[in-house]
Amino acid sequence: MPACLPLIIRPAVEADLPSLVTYSAAMAWETEGRRLDPGRLREGTAALLASAQHGQFLVAETPHEGRPTVIAQLMITYEWSDWRNGQFWWIQSVYVAPLFRRQGVYRRLHEEVLRLAKNQGNVCGVRLYVERSNQVAQSVYRRVGLAHSAYDVFEVDFVCGHTPSSTSAHHGD
Repeated sequence: MPACLPLIIRPAVEADLPSLVTYSAAMAWETEGRRLDPGRLREGTAALLASAQHGQFLVAETPHEGRPTVIAQLMITYEWSDWRNGQFWWIQSVYVAPLFRRQGVYRRLHEEVLRLAKNQGNVCGVRLYVERSNQVAQSVYRRVGLAHSAYDVFEVDFVCGHTPSSTSAHHGD
């Protein structure tokens, strides 16, 4: 791979659905050892693509083996902050295909999120959560300028359940 991988960062479209579903399932397995229900995942991903009310996906695309190929994804969801009279953008479902890791792909996706958020006008910040044991991801997030938050996440998950390691993930790692 070249040192400066040619990338197009763009909003995901319906044609990206198979890649998004594949990457989200791979991310859940790699980071938490979870096997997601493929039908539910496909329906949830398609719903987000059909309506930007809850969020959006960005993808990174590069020429690979003679054709444009989606090699990474990132989902943004929204949370209103009454304290700030603005919206936090949450980065979720980050996945970079193994062949393209450690080449700045996430950094470029992250930079695009920040650019879009700042241009939006009502975005007060960007947050993400990360599995507490995922030290590799935490290191990447620190390198792009994210800092550990003062908050922990508590949850009751009615669909996927939870394991002790995933119930107290941190914001902002």
